[in-house]
Amino acid sequence: MGKFWVIFVASISILLPFLCNSFSPETPTDRRVLVLLDDFAVKSSHSSYFNSLKLRGFDLDFKLADDPKIALQRYGQYLYDALILFCPSVERFGGSVDVAAIINFVDSGHDLIIAADVNASDLIREVATECGVDFDEDPSAMVIDHTGYAVSETEGDHTLIASDDFIKSDVIIGSKKIEAPVLFQGIGHSLNPVNSLVLKVLSASPSAYSANPLSKLSTPPLLTGSAISLVSVVQARNNARILITGSLSMFSNRFFRSGVQKSGSSTKYEKSGNEQFLTELSKWIFHERGHLKAVNVKHHKVGETDEPALYRINDELEYSVEIYEWSGTSWEPYVTDDVQVQFYMMSPYVLKTLSNDKKGLYSASFKVPDVYGVFQFKVEYQKLGYTSLSLSKQIPVRPYRHNEYERFIPTAYPYYGAAFSTMAGFFIFSFVHLYNK
Repeated sequence: MGKFWVIFVASISILLPFLCNSFSPETPTDRRVLVLLDDFAVKSSHSSYFNSLKLRGFDLDFKLADDPKIALQRYGQYLYDALILFCPSVERFGGSVDVAAIINFVDSGHDLIIAADVNASDLIREVATECGVDFDEDPSAMVIDHTGYAVSETEGDHTLIASDDFIKSDVIIGSKKIEAPVLFQGIGHSLNPVNSLVLKVLSASPSAYSANPLSKLSTPPLLTGSAISLVSVVQARNNARILITGSLSMFSNRFFRSGVQKSGSSTKYEKSGNEQFLTELSKWIFHERGHLKAVNVKHHKVGETDEPALYRINDELEYSVEIYEWSGTSWEPYVTDDVQVQFYMMSPYVLKTLSNDKKGLYSASFKVPDVYGVFQFKVEYQKLGYTSLSLSKQIPVRPYRHNEYERFIPTAYPYYGAAFSTMAGFFIFSFVHLYNK
């Protein structure tokens, strides 16, 4: 018994730091990140990007991708909140990690970053395909752009691209404008048209194409123009987030610090936009921005405060909910004008836009429809870049009881008058008839 207790305490002491700092609804920012590398040299050649994560409080665990001891979970508990795959050439993951384990990791609500390059293995390509994108099937292909390349001292093969075609979303890439183009050198990918959750964050120019830069084109390239995505993101239905790119180099210190001038432009920037772009994008991927929560969902009759067990047709009611956005350190009021509530039974009988007080409280008043049954208050909020909200609360609605109807209905006054006149005439006729007898 004593030995068992020692083992139990030792296990708890090992797992406690993980369990205490893990991703939770109250502090949704990822904290424990597993980084899988092809070579530990990447740890120093990409140190600027890793240091930016550490400065924001992330705990990075670096391991070789083929390490036989790596694992994503232990005793049914995930050891990490996010996974970074900077191992484009790995042929087989070590330990218990494989494609299925990575997809299950994402399906459990965890986040993922995939960076490939021209040496991308079939394994990395398969992971990307499972996430909704397809890298160019030609293993020697790279993105080439003869008009949108980065100017350099040597003419080169125009595979070093300077791109500034960003997604128009402040929540995904930040509200501060990225002035300098982003340097990209690697392989392009296309989005799976069946997957509506994948978004292009950085696109190639209309003049770009994907081909082998060392050989002449014998057939038209399969990937061309703006259909080529350089960086894509996915927000799954469970709000897990994924970043996919075909350029590991774009995270490197060299690309972060390099000056850039786009062909055809006279403006030369002392520093590329890579650091700002990838830092801001990582804030979104790791839920430091765009993560919403809804609390204190309430409804009651107008003039009352207690939530009733049911409503009666034509009752006046009030519905309210508080919505907050995670800023990376605290919950701040989320302010917008496009949140709607439905009063729903098979279809929405009431659809009302909620007003807000600029402090996170959203509310609306409306009359219960003249239909009885089992209704639901529903809020289905989906907005580009934000985690989705799905709120539902069931409530029955009853008809009037027999003694709750109005004694006299105003709209029926003409009928009452006609009936009264008829009865009065009958009584007068009867009285006169009896009097004459």
